[in-house]
Amino acid sequence: MTEEQTVEGGLAEPEELEPDQGSLDLAGPEDRHDRSDWEAAAAGVLRKARRLGDDDPDDRVWEKLTRTTLDGIDITPLGVPGPRATQARPLRGGAWDIRSRLAGADPKQLNESALADLEGGVTSLWLTSGDDLATVLDGVLLDLAAVVGDGTLSTALAFVDHARDQALADGTNLGVAPETVTREELAEVARLALDRDIRAFVIDATTVHDRGASDAQELGWSMASAASYLRMAEAAGLRVEEAARVVEFRYAATDEQFPTIAKLRAARRLWSRMLTLSDAPMSPQRQHVVTSRPMMSRYDPYVNLLRTTVAAFAAGVGGGDAVTVLPFDSPLGVPEEFGRRIARNISHLLVDESHVAVVSDPGGGAFAVEQLTDDLAAAAWAELGRIEEDGLDGFEQRVAVVVAERERQVATRKRPLTGLSEYPNLAEELPPRVPDPANDAVRSYGSSFEALRDNPPQAHVFLATMGSVAQHTARATFAANLLAAGGISVDVAGATEDAGALVAAYDGQKVVCLAGADPAYADWGEDAAARLRDAGAESVLIAGRPRDWADDAAATGVDALDFLRRTREKLA
Repeated sequence: MTEEQTVEGGLAEPEELEPDQGSLDLAGPEDRHDRSDWEAAAAGVLRKARRLGDDDPDDRVWEKLTRTTLDGIDITPLGVPGPRATQARPLRGGAWDIRSRLAGADPKQLNESALADLEGGVTSLWLTSGDDLATVLDGVLLDLAAVVGDGTLSTALAFVDHARDQALADGTNLGVAPETVTREELAEVARLALDRDIRAFVIDATTVHDRGASDAQELGWSMASAASYLRMAEAAGLRVEEAARVVEFRYAATDEQFPTIAKLRAARRLWSRMLTLSDAPMSPQRQHVVTSRPMMSRYDPYVNLLRTTVAAFAAGVGGGDAVTVLPFDSPLGVPEEFGRRIARNISHLLVDESHVAVVSDPGGGAFAVEQLTDDLAAAAWAELGRIEEDGLDGFEQRVAVVVAERERQVATRKRPLTGLSEYPNLAEELPPRVPDPANDAVRSYGSSFEALRDNPPQAHVFLATMGSVAQHTARATFAANLLAAGGISVDVAGATEDAGALVAAYDGQKVVCLAGADPAYADWGEDAAARLRDAGAESVLIAGRPRDWADDAAATGVDALDFLRRTREKLA
């Protein structure tokens, strides 16, 4: 396959469905509704919420309810008819391969984890180290449990030697990263795999996902790597169909379920197009899907159970052939048995109890999913073209732009992180874990908030609550949660009815935050601020919109990180 084919070939138009010959009419004419009916109903709700004015046309609901991804793709509130890409359909039938990641440095401990996982229903093992495979895989039945290498040639060759004449389970992959070997080594590993009817290589797009790449960038990078791999394989004397048969793709699944479903479907469409441009017969893309590392948080780690459950659901619905649910305590270090057990049980819950795997392509035909699949595929193909044109340096610059935009959304809490930027618990005690070097390569979405939590200030903020509990609780709760997100504790005044009561409750804190209703601010807020300054407060903040008599303000939409850093400087 040539560079010109990759960049200029473009995406084929998706196949259109034949018109539906049946009728989907409901019971009677009164049950039929069109787009304008939905717009009117949605507009009524938005007007009640004051997000639409009385004079705004109903069709403005599309503008108000459409959100834009980091790739600039609009996700509308209601799916509308559009093309369906049959190349995006998964071919997996039934349950996905439940793949556990073996993390740690002690071969005996890794072996214990592997055997416990297999006993608990895991069907394949993902190695993260090639040291002492005889110990790590002792007791593992290689004809029943597939093993995937750690990306290195040395581990691949050690596994081949360890397996010798044993039958190997379907899904076994030597796991070599194509970019790490020479042309001759690539040919050698490919022949070893073809002889054993297993796979040899993994194109691991989670490496760029972990650095902050968007969905389209992750897909585009994987296709650029695939194009490079196919060219290298051809140069090494392999046919394209042989090279395609021995490679697996690894993608990340986040808790944004619909973009994840669409991403996996788009990946298959992109791979199909690449093989078509290479004049090669169709070889289904095998996908290993891993729940996202960056989406997880070190603080309030049990929330990660919710994140990984949604991500695993999306991975299964999107058609992942193998799914790895990372344990909830992974951000803290090497997971312990409880985390591993819960992680594998998430897949069992989805497969055996929720029957998510019964339908091969649940998202297929859903207008919203099909449109998002199409948009993501187009954006990823464009990204592939840019990578082929200006190389990886330009790609890294574009990733940096996405990272900055995501950071802005996290900072303003438009992209909230439960337990970190929202509803933090300063009293929690994190479970200790042995450090996992793999975490060093991950840029957590909440890393800036985590950095603040790692080094909390000793001084507290005096939360000067104005009026009764009913009057101050909304803004007081907002302010306390916002400050806690920066590791800042508060001392609460309680219900106070005037400035004198506030001063009486004040205990000499450097920073004061007034929290009350607007009428209280108007009636005695300025007096309270002045008297608290006279009593020793060096800075007066206010929960709500800025006031002339307050030094700083925090309201919905504020850059929380910037506000918290300013406040911590005042507390220092």
